[in-house]
This record gives sequence, structure tokens and C-alpha cells, in this order.
Amino acid sequence: MILAHTHLCPAHHSDGFPAAPGQLCDEVLQFRARAPGRLGFLARRARGFTLVELLVAMATGMVVLAAGINIVILHKHAYQVQDQCAEMVQTARAALDMMSREVRMAGFDPTGAGFKGLALNPSRLCIHADLSGPNPDDPPDGDTDDPNECIVYRYDPEHLQIDRNTGGGYQPFAENIVSFTFGYLNKKGSSAQTTADIRQVWLHITARTRRPDFRRSPGGGYRTYTLSALITPVNLGCSKP
Repeated sequence: MILAHTHLCPAHHSDGFPAAPGQLCDEVLQFRARAPGRLGFLARRARGFTLVELLVAMATGMVVLAAGINIVILHKHAYQVQDQCAEMVQTARAALDMMSREVRMAGFDPTGAGFKGLALNPSRLCIHADLSGPNPDDPPDGDTDDPNECIVYRYDPEHLQIDRNTGGGYQPFAENIVSFTFGYLNKKGSSAQTTADIRQVWLHITARTRRPDFRRSPGGGYRTYTLSALITPVNLGCSKP
């Protein structure tokens, strides 16, 4: 029975000579000693993963996937908010800049016709200036009946926009405007009571983003941007009464 667990070593000594008959091979015995552990490891690998290991791996993968999706959503949301804010600011600034330039030209009367540059109207901003004749290249002709010589602004609260009329009917001028207010001041800086007393005009515009931000609660989720300006039309003091 003992001989069943031993083998003669057919190997050679390290010096190259054959081993003596019946000499046990140390390498074979050492392999026999280590073989049960190795065979057990290979058997376990052959069985695959357990259900617990699969569940843990799936849960870890889901957590990593959810984190990646959340990062993508946050980046997309930040880009959309930045884009809408830039559009909102640009709309407000462009509208205020154009209106300010046109208000500064109010009362331009090179022929001395004596018309009023601004009308004291609380709901409409009416601007008059003699810029040209019937044709764009014609010199001023003493009236404000030609194109772009009588400009009217009004606020449309239903559509949240400012409308502009240059003689061909009202057209949308600035959209997503929460409020548009204006007023007239006399030479003392007080509220003007008559058209002839107007020397300054103040403008106040508040724009908002096109879409609400679901991460914000104030203002219904909309971001707003407000601009104000005080304009002094230099030609009003030179107009004839």
C-alpha cells in the first residue's frame, strides 16, 4: 500500500547522471503536496461566479452607469441655462440700445419745422425726427411722414413682447420681455406734465429666459435680467414750441 503512493524517479541528478533506482523524486513529492490546493482552485474557477457575486457586480455597474448619466444630464442642463441666459441678456441689451439711439434723435429738425420730438403718452413711446425726404437719399423735408421718421413702441403683455411700428404696422421687436416701462422728465428732473416740458426719457426693460429652469423655484423657474437707461435727446431743447 505504501508503494502505491510512491514513484521511482526516472529523472537525473543536477549533475546530469541518472538517479539511482528506487530513489524518490523530491520534485514529484512536492508536486503531490501542492496538487490538492491547485486542483481545488481550478475546480472553483470551472464552476463560474456565484449568484451573490453576479448581483454585487450588477449593482456596482448600475451605480457607475447612473453616476455617468447624471453627469451628462448636469452638463447638458448647464449648457442650456448658459445659452438661454446669453440670449436673454443679448435681447435686452439690443432692444435698449436701439431704443436709446432712436430716442436721442427725437426732435431732430434741421429745417425748423417746429414739430414735437416726443409725445407725452404713458402707454406708447412715440419718437419723431426729420431724417430724410420721401426717398432715403433725399434731404430732410420738414415733416415726419417719411419711413422711420415716426417710430412707436408699445408693450404687449399677452405675448410678453415689445412691438415696434415705423409706419407699416406693429411688428415684434423684442420677445420674452417681462416688463417694459418708460417715463418723461422735465429739465428739473421731475415728471413732465406736458409734451413741451419733456427733456429726458427713462427706459426700464426686464427680460426672461425662453424656458423655465426646473431646478429653480423663484419666479416660476425663469431667470430674469433688467436694464435701465436715462436718455437726454439734445434736440428737444432746440425744437420750436
